[in-house]
Amino acid sequence: MNIDLEQLKNIVITASKEELLPRFNSVKRNYKHDGSVVTEADLVMQARLTSRLNEAYPDIALLGEEMSAEQQHALLASDIPLWCLDPVDGTSNFAAGVPYFCVSLALIENGIVTLGLVYDPIREECFAAQRGKGAYLNNEQLSSQYIGLQLIDAIAMIDFKRLTPELATELVTHRPYGSQRSLGSIALELCWIAAGRGHIYLHGKQQLWDYAAAQLILSEAGALAMTLEGEALRSDSLKPVSTIAASDESLFNQWATYLNIPR
Repeated sequence: MNIDLEQLKNIVITASKEELLPRFNSVKRNYKHDGSVVTEADLVMQARLTSRLNEAYPDIALLGEEMSAEQQHALLASDIPLWCLDPVDGTSNFAAGVPYFCVSLALIENGIVTLGLVYDPIREECFAAQRGKGAYLNNEQLSSQYIGLQLIDAIAMIDFKRLTPELATELVTHRPYGSQRSLGSIALELCWIAAGRGHIYLHGKQQLWDYAAAQLILSEAGALAMTLEGEALRSDSLKPVSTIAASDESLFNQWATYLNIPR
């Protein structure tokens, strides 16, 4: 499908500046049934983008995080092109005033992500990729380069709370990397791996809207990702998945070997 990427960026950036930034650190947090945080900003942003995207691309439906599971499954089971939206990835950060969150938007066609856009309104950074056309940060191409790091020297972005206790304990007591971060926005962390701001990544449970856009950006930048089971990240299922990633092939192989990933 032919998408005007600059128009799409403008839609997302304008909505972020008008709906998210005025509410940053000034909204009440609520909790969904799964314990995750939701705010007025999530709901307003999803409604704003649903409306604007429908105006610009009426033939593309929208699957958003703040929808019922029944709506999400029905949309993904259809054969129509879909926007997959996380209106605020990093809601806990957003509500607490931590300046690390983003908007994540992917286009899924026939079960495959063909376009990904992740926008950080605090840093005014827009990560974007179209399948087969490379990945970009504010129109500058991202390209993974071998930097010769060994795993023990790498910066690791790891979310411990969704790992098994055994794996989490092993990573702490027998640390295989140089240092560790957990910044609180899946999409933005994956984009930072693509940009070389971190080197390896691990998360035990991600939803489709968390990773759909960022995994394309990561791939188009030349970085690598898969699940702990050694499978590719899928875009045709709502089943939560684990994710490991690394900024170059050498580090990915070292990280996968440490984690005993079937290859």
